[in-house]
Amino acid sequence: MRYSEYFPPLQWYTRVNRNTVAADAYAGLINAALVLPQGVAFATIAGLPPQYGLFTAIITAVVAALFGSSMIMISGPTTAISAVLFTTLSDFAAPGTMQYIEMALTLTILVGLFQIAGGFARLGGLVSFVSHSVMTAFTMAAALLIAVSQLAGVTGIVVERGGNIAERLMRLAEHWGDVNLYALLIAGTTLALAVLMQKFTPKLPGFLIALLAGSALAYGIDAVNHGVEMVGALPSMMPQLAPPTPSVRDVVQLAPGAAAIALVGALEAISIGRSFAVRRREAFDTSQEMIGQGVSNVVGGFFQCYAGSGSFTRSGVNATAGAVTPMSGIFASGFLLLILIFIAPWVAYIPKPAMAGLILLVAYRLIEFSELRHIITSSRPETVILVLTLAAGLFIELDFAIYVGVIASLCVFIYESSHPELPVTAPVLQSDGTRKFRNVEHKGVTECPQLMIFRLDGPLYFGSVENVAKSYKKNCARDPRQIHKILYMKGVGKTDLAGADFLIQAIRDAKAEGGSFRIVALFPPLVDSLYRFHVIDELGEENLHSNKSDAVSAAMNDLSRNICEGCLRDVFWECDNVMRKED
Repeated sequence: MRYSEYFPPLQWYTRVNRNTVAADAYAGLINAALVLPQGVAFATIAGLPPQYGLFTAIITAVVAALFGSSMIMISGPTTAISAVLFTTLSDFAAPGTMQYIEMALTLTILVGLFQIAGGFARLGGLVSFVSHSVMTAFTMAAALLIAVSQLAGVTGIVVERGGNIAERLMRLAEHWGDVNLYALLIAGTTLALAVLMQKFTPKLPGFLIALLAGSALAYGIDAVNHGVEMVGALPSMMPQLAPPTPSVRDVVQLAPGAAAIALVGALEAISIGRSFAVRRREAFDTSQEMIGQGVSNVVGGFFQCYAGSGSFTRSGVNATAGAVTPMSGIFASGFLLLILIFIAPWVAYIPKPAMAGLILLVAYRLIEFSELRHIITSSRPETVILVLTLAAGLFIELDFAIYVGVIASLCVFIYESSHPELPVTAPVLQSDGTRKFRNVEHKGVTECPQLMIFRLDGPLYFGSVENVAKSYKKNCARDPRQIHKILYMKGVGKTDLAGADFLIQAIRDAKAEGGSFRIVALFPPLVDSLYRFHVIDELGEENLHSNKSDAVSAAMNDLSRNICEGCLRDVFWECDNVMRKED
């Protein structure tokens, strides 16, 4: 066994030198300044005290850097996972209570165990098959839920937490007369400043500056004496070993939510890691990344962290700042710890409305409006997936939405793979003198009166055989004179027993009509399966071809010269061969 496969630093430590350390340290410092307000905000979304978001940013980043596959990705708390964790746990315990915290740590360890198991089972590649529409809709549902959940903080209204969006909005409407104008002013000012800085000075730490400005405004208008809540002091600046002690009942209750969060976290990390690996031309192992994320969550669960994953914002900043190796994530954690030591007492003076204003901006930035338009205008199946996932997230449960989306994606995949196209084609002369075989129905191409050429664009297996057979019979009925057949298996990697049975029956039917049947197969696995399932025994090796031209040339020997003499279509270059052959 190669230990470097499971401990990636053995693969990249040789790249570390004085120059890379300097670049990674600078990127780490920038990241630490960025994640300070993010960590507090994400913990608020998750229903946890603010220090848990910061602890997650410290521990998760280090462990994921050591065991993950990406050279540039930074892990930590994320918006989507924070939202799912809150919706999962709020039904079992009151947010912020010791029971809630205990369950959050237990949930985090379960998430890690699911991800580690998936990584060792080499399921990283399978995660990528989840439709992008699922993540787009899931993220939008999470964003809307986050935004609605923060309206109470923005307005200063104290209402019961939990429930879906409609329930939350109804509670707020019932207490609309309790709006605290001071809280509304602080939240609005913080949000407006963050938006302006993002637009005009994107290189500055806008979140941190806006949060400081909101805090200064709260101090200036004496917000505390006007009923505005503050975040409160951090009880500890250092994460401590505090393993949870769950009951069997807790584990059983949390397992479904943990599986959903494990999938969301893996999707986030793999999509981020792969995008940066492609951009930087670096290797990326999806299954190892799952293991890395899983280990970081298991370790984090023992050290007062909640579930985390790859952060696109922090990873993007890391790349822009010039990071070279995963050491940048380790530096980011170290600098964040140092910052906490010096500024922890000041966190107590951050007003909750200011934090809520920033979270509203975070929620808005989560929604991919351009991607939504693209999905809706370009693909009906993907639109169905999007709508089902979004509806489940908004009106049922956010963690349940990911399951709905995955099942919908699987259904669409099965449907599309079971309905491959089987068009009839004929040659068209190109301007450069070459010929291309085009769809007869769509292009109005002239056909040979004796020879019909099919192109199978998709898989041939037990799930698609019925639809392929229907299309084949329908096309054959168009012109009974076309008793000679060529099947070009373009989109087929290999076939199964059901597909082989269809081919054998089609060959027998063609022979029974006095015609011939030829197959064009390109891929060795397909050819092997044709031999293994005895298709070639029925077909004859002389009727198996590697390209269409050879198949057409051979088929000319099967055509009737009498019909060709009266044909003026001249469909194929090879038509002259029929006229030259002996009767």
